[in-house]
Amino acid sequence: MNCYCGNTKTYQQCCEVFHLNNGKTETAEQLMHSRYSAFVLANGDYLMATHHQSTRPIKEKKAIVKWAKSVQWIKLEVLETTKGSENDTEGTVTFNAYFFENGKVDIIHEKSAFVKEDNRWFYLGLSE
Repeated sequence: MNCYCGNTKTYQQCCEVFHLNNGKTETAEQLMHSRYSAFVLANGDYLMATHHQSTRPIKEKKAIVKWAKSVQWIKLEVLETTKGSENDTEGTVTFNAYFFENGKVDIIHEKSAFVKEDNRWFYLGLSE
C-alpha cells in the first residue's frame, strides 16, 4: 500500500522514517508530507515536535488529535513548493488536504511556511 502522503513508497519506506527520527527531513516538502501522514495517524507528538516552538499550539494538542481521528483523510495534493530545499533556511509549501467529515468532502487549502534551524525543518504556520 502507498504511503498516506500519496508517495508510491510504502509508509515504512516513506513517512514512518521521519516519524521515527523526530522529523529530520531533508526538505520542507518532505516535512509537509510527513506531517500530513501524522494527521492521518493522529500522531500528536510528531505534530508538536515538528511545529516550530514559537508557534507550537501545545494547549491545542488534544483537540487537534481528537479532530484528526474524527475525520477520514482522503489525500494530500502539493500544489507548489518555493525554496525549502536542503540548502535553504526557509520555504513554503502550498497544498490541499482532502478529508471526509459530517457526510461531505472538505479541503484544507494552505500555503505553509517552514523554517530550518539547527539543520532541521519546522512548520512555522500560514505563510503571509
